[in-house]
Amino acid sequence: MFKRISIIISMCLIGVAGISENALADRRSYVWTYEYQPMPKGMAEVEFYLTEEQKNIDTAKPNVWKPQVELEYGVTDHFDLSMYQMLKQTNAVSSSTFEYEGTKLRARYRVLEKDRLPVDVLLYLEYIIPGNFKNPTELEGKLVFAKDIGRFNIAYNQVFKQTLQAGAVAEYEYATGVSYEITPSLKVGVESKGNYNAQKYYLGPTVSLATSKFWVSVGVVAGLTKQSDD
Repeated sequence: MFKRISIIISMCLIGVAGISENALADRRSYVWTYEYQPMPKGMAEVEFYLTEEQKNIDTAKPNVWKPQVELEYGVTDHFDLSMYQMLKQTNAVSSSTFEYEGTKLRARYRVLEKDRLPVDVLLYLEYIIPGNFKNPTELEGKLVFAKDIGRFNIAYNQVFKQTLQAGAVAEYEYATGVSYEITPSLKVGVESKGNYNAQKYYLGPTVSLATSKFWVSVGVVAGLTKQSDD
């Protein structure tokens, strides 16, 4: 149905010392949508993301692979910090390039305790330093709203992006999802993401699988509008 489609697959792996009730506290039900819970105090994890963007579903190339590694630490039960290292592999018909894409520094803060408000609220701020230091840095903020209703989770992220350069126009994006817990180890859902400025919107399924030592989330989204990237 979608002649032009964008496919993104992301996996996040977690490794922690010891196994406890909180060992998977930052497990994600989604790929692009953040939920309410940050890392608990004193706990750390390593996450690996792998994103693939396919420009045209009918051709193998061009495509882009974006690996990134995140180190995350819980400062308090309400506040965590993390650092990402980002890479990029671009595969064209005649050549391929591999480059360092930059560093991201991130902070998250959850407001109050769970269920104290009609919806749970988390604040997210990210500072992005490009691999090419001649390019301007960027700030990204998110307002995260989430709610658990039985085995269902509903989450919405309002995203604000601002390049720190004179004359740069702010971008407004979103990510949202609904998931269902089939078992404590398996969650399935639907996610949508997009850019309001450019009217690019995407939709697709997400699956999250967890064991006592690691978790993996995988998602695929397809473009919904003519403006959406191929």
